Amino acid sequence: MRRNNTPYFIKRLYNAINRFYVRRFIAPQFDSLGTGLEIAHPRCLVIFGHNIHIGKFAQMIAAPDNVIRLTTWPGKERNNKKSGGNIMIGDYCLISPGVRISSAESIRIGDNCMFAANVYISDSDWHGIYNRIRPFRCTKPVVLENNVWLGESVIVNKGVTIGENSVIGAGAVVTKDIPANVIAAGNPARIIKTIDPKRRMLKRELLFSDPEHYFYNQDQMDRYVLDKNTLWGWLRGLVKPNQLD
Repeated sequence: MRRNNTPYFIKRLYNAINRFYVRRFIAPQFDSLGTGLEIAHPRCLVIFGHNIHIGKFAQMIAAPDNVIRLTTWPGKERNNKKSGGNIMIGDYCLISPGVRISSAESIRIGDNCMFAANVYISDSDWHGIYNRIRPFRCTKPVVLENNVWLGESVIVNKGVTIGENSVIGAGAVVTKDIPANVIAAGNPARIIKTIDPKRRMLKRELLFSDPEHYFYNQDQMDRYVLDKNTLWGWLRGLVKPNQLD
């Protein structure tokens, strides 16, 4: 399809069903969850394990062909929920299709962070170099400070801290700490540019300074784009699309 034929009222119904699904089936899977969670294709979000937390106004854009996975693995005390991996995601974060976050110890993500598609963050090697049959012994915590932006297909390895406001370029492999207010890229990631911390920086939290206004604007945008679509045109496009679709 080259355009969206969905009628506005169908989109409204779809959004209402999504919100119900998130409340009923997704929210209980988090150990703590802030208000305002939005998930595109929530059935394509896979959550496994305990100790997974996410802050307010998170936006997750899953896709049927590129699911988001949040995974924590149990520790030695398997009956102790506090043992093992821990994922803490702050407020106002954006998580794109294909993002995988896997923890055997601790992954802490600050506020206003943005992850492009297919980012992978792990705090473990999962197997030793010499002992490859006993997992979960090679772990070091990962910390992403506030307002970090990870580009497409970035890999963040165990024991890494990425400083506030820093940007990691697409395809980079982060094996060592990255300081605040820099742009890093490459494999392994190296600093290629600095960011001026004195310049005004617009962060994602600005979108939600007035949440009701934000969600109203999103609805009005849908109305503007889809209002002329008809039920018949939508059904025809599903069954027999043409070049106008």
